[in-house]
Amino acid sequence: MKIKDLIVNFDHTSNIHRPYVIAEAGVNHEGSMDLAKRLIEEAKEGGAHAIKFQTYKASTIASKESPSYWDTSKESTESQFELFKKYDKFWKSEYEKLKIYCDDVDIEFMSTPFDVASANFLNDMMDVFKISSSDITNLPFIEHLASFGKPIILSTGASYVWEVQQALETIGKYNLPVCLMHCILNYPTLNKNANLGMINDLINRFPKTVPGYSDHTLPDEMEVLKVANLLGAVILEKHFTHDKTLPGNDHYHAMDKNDLIVFFKKMDKVYGYIGSHDKKPLVSEEISRQNARRSLVALKDINEGETIKKEHLTWKRPASGISPREIDNIIGKTSKIAIKEDSIIQWNMLD
Repeated sequence: MKIKDLIVNFDHTSNIHRPYVIAEAGVNHEGSMDLAKRLIEEAKEGGAHAIKFQTYKASTIASKESPSYWDTSKESTESQFELFKKYDKFWKSEYEKLKIYCDDVDIEFMSTPFDVASANFLNDMMDVFKISSSDITNLPFIEHLASFGKPIILSTGASYVWEVQQALETIGKYNLPVCLMHCILNYPTLNKNANLGMINDLINRFPKTVPGYSDHTLPDEMEVLKVANLLGAVILEKHFTHDKTLPGNDHYHAMDKNDLIVFFKKMDKVYGYIGSHDKKPLVSEEISRQNARRSLVALKDINEGETIKKEHLTWKRPASGISPREIDNIIGKTSKIAIKEDSIIQWNMLD
């Protein structure tokens, strides 16, 4: 299923859905087309449904005096402008090639635009727009993206509820479906700071949106993503790399192909446990329905022709006779035969 179809046709009557996973490659290609293609291939091999890049120019995203907001022990560059300048080499022609390559590999292409120019050319390549947490208060830019008339994925890192509300009201002018992603804007996010309970808060406050989660925790055993999905987040996004040992940028808190494989194996097991959403007995439970449930049983001898009274009856296993739920319909009937104590009552014993 394409992400647009998921967002547009989301079933709000169910509170749990198998996850749609976006491998957030960002600029981990570091300006290499070969590496970008490798990231696409490995995201597909790991099972991701989409791979997402980031499209920007340093000169339009940050001033030259912009300080860092990441762990500088992992990424030593202390200027946003200088960091972004390292990785802003791809532009329209490169993303057109990556879009074609994603189609060939059969994985959905996405890229987050960070300026009007990139949004305008990416519009021809994508069915949805992702808005970064960093732009949740950038209402004129949000309005520009919404004007394309496509579903919006809005990340909510470091935001108050009223800021989320304002962004949704801006998008709401265009009557667009929205995926609202819980996010903690720390790079990396400590597991203890993941605050996955906020997913439920967003679901309760904004029930018409599609729940999602953008994760910045270290991959570990992929437990954070698993719990996020079980709490209702259906669209999951996590940074993705070909090599987690690489220094700097977004490699140090990203998952790789093997992490994705581990995650999907875990989720296959989890959804095996979840099974059917429709309450009904299983075929395997039939013997229990028959032998572990109870029937009405004669508490004492009942003579032929005697009127059945409450004191004649008790209930015992198995369920091969009349169910205890019928007791009010049994009282007052006449016994057609002599019924011995401890006999299971059958309908053919009664008038």
